[in-house]
Amino acid sequence: MQTHFTIDCVIFSFNEGKLQLLLTERNVYPYKDWWALPGFFTEKDEEMEDAVKRILYEHTGLKDIFMEQLGAFAGVKRHPEGRILTVAFSTIVKYEDVRSKIRPITSYMRQAKWFAVDQLPDLAFDHAQIIQQSLQKLKHTINYSTAVYELLPDKFTLTQLQQVYEAILGKTLDKRNFRKKIANAGFLKELPEVQKGVSYRAARLYRFDKRKFQKQTSVM
Repeated sequence: MQTHFTIDCVIFSFNEGKLQLLLTERNVYPYKDWWALPGFFTEKDEEMEDAVKRILYEHTGLKDIFMEQLGAFAGVKRHPEGRILTVAFSTIVKYEDVRSKIRPITSYMRQAKWFAVDQLPDLAFDHAQIIQQSLQKLKHTINYSTAVYELLPDKFTLTQLQQVYEAILGKTLDKRNFRKKIANAGFLKELPEVQKGVSYRAARLYRFDKRKFQKQTSVM
């Protein structure tokens, strides 16, 4: 008996002050013309890790991206053809690193496009549920994972940092309290540099000290 089994990829990034999600426009039924997470069926005798790499590349053009398993979804009504299990994987990428590389390689998808997570279109299958679970995981691990800093460029402002926190948490944070908390944490390195090419007053740039962060979180 053939096993129906798919892989779906949740890919987050950050740009223009917004948490972004990469979606693909489907070119096949079911849900033709709908937006969906990059995903498709595994091949016979294909290892999970190989399937993730293949599907990610075919649907987005991205290579060498670490994907973390989010969970399995097997709702009876999640797929029009019946109970078809999908395993979702998630990752975070820096926008500047991938923006010129995004392009579907397969005819199954028309295009791949970034959407702000608070402005998503109607989605195929149960992908809204998968995205919501991935967002909840980001929110619950925000204080002891490096996810926030993986979304930012190597050098960033405190305003950019706060924007990422607010996007993940889904709420506005008090600027003074936020900066005090970050300063007390002690894992940011202030740089002798400011923003360039901005029309407003250039802000100080910072860099994340991953070693200090890991040292502090290991004793929490």
